[in-house]
Amino acid sequence: MQRRFRGPPTAVIVIVVAVVQVVGTVFASARQPDHRPLDALAFGLLLLGPAALSLRRRAPLVMLPAAAAAVAAYLAIGYAWGPVFLSLALAIVFSAAAGKRWQTWAVAGACGAALVAVSLSRGDDAALLRAFAGTAWLAILVLLGEGARLRGERVAERRRQREAREQAARDEYRLTLARDIHDVVAHSLSLINVRASVALHLGEKDPEQFRPALEAIKAASKDSLAEIRQLLGVLRDDAPLRPAPPPRLSQIPTLADNARRTGLDVRLSQPDPDLASQLPDAVQEAAYRIVQEALTNVVRHAGARQAAVVLAVQAAGTAAGTGAGLLTVTIDDDGAGAAGVPDGNGVTGMRERAAALGSTLELAPLDPGWRVRAAIPVPDADASGSRTVDGRP
Repeated sequence: MQRRFRGPPTAVIVIVVAVVQVVGTVFASARQPDHRPLDALAFGLLLLGPAALSLRRRAPLVMLPAAAAAVAAYLAIGYAWGPVFLSLALAIVFSAAAGKRWQTWAVAGACGAALVAVSLSRGDDAALLRAFAGTAWLAILVLLGEGARLRGERVAERRRQREAREQAARDEYRLTLARDIHDVVAHSLSLINVRASVALHLGEKDPEQFRPALEAIKAASKDSLAEIRQLLGVLRDDAPLRPAPPPRLSQIPTLADNARRTGLDVRLSQPDPDLASQLPDAVQEAAYRIVQEALTNVVRHAGARQAAVVLAVQAAGTAAGTGAGLLTVTIDDDGAGAAGVPDGNGVTGMRERAAALGSTLELAPLDPGWRVRAAIPVPDADASGSRTVDGRP
């Protein structure tokens, strides 16, 4: 993160102010022979004010009273006038900028009152005007510090908001990766587990069944390794890989074929390929992942014999009276269902994918079986109607 500029270093400010006050006062005292000559105490007071500025970050409550006391003592003793007020002026600005509002106004008011009181005691109208002018400058210095404080708060707030947005983007990125990795691993391992179980069962009766089962396991593991390699590649800064293209509706038949290899009878109905290819990538990826996770759950948990996967595109302007089209994704099975079972990571991931596109995931029992359904809005979908390959809605 880029470091925020906080002004010149404190040590530089202290040195510059000390040089200006000492050198400027030496030259000014040469033209004021009626004042007390500068001595060791005078130089000590001239250096005390700049030294107090070194506390502007560590102890701002001490800085302003110390600077004011040094200036007051210097003038009360009767030394020559000069740039001795510089340290007090900066202390007022720094104190107000640090948020010490009441202390700053109190010290500035006390200084202004002292100027007016001294002028009144002398009975000099010109001195009184100068006192009022000095009081006005004290108020201006406080307001300058207040302005610096408000600007610093606005900058800090913008920085907090930017960091919050960046953190939210990182969290969303990690969540997306977690969903993708879960979908790939759970689906592939489920197929491998089921095929391995089938191979062990059939191999005892027919050894020839080993080869096709092992070929299916090899294909599933190869595909899953390729996807995981692409997903994990973006996490490696030393050797980034080219991100894999998002899955599309045209790849859903492969999911159905993999599920069929486990013994599940899968019937698939999809939109016309030309129509499906026009859908946004985010919509196609969400539909693919929902089908993938739903079939994985059917294979792993449902104990079903049949499943039906139906995807249909509804034309824009006919979807619940809105101007957007809809891609409906429905997965039915005749298994045991999932009523009363808490949502796992997979179902949570499906809900999040649907919600990210303005849809909701519907889970409902059938007699027998279970239904998973999502109606995903398709903005500016160029669809002429609800059509599928086999004519079913």
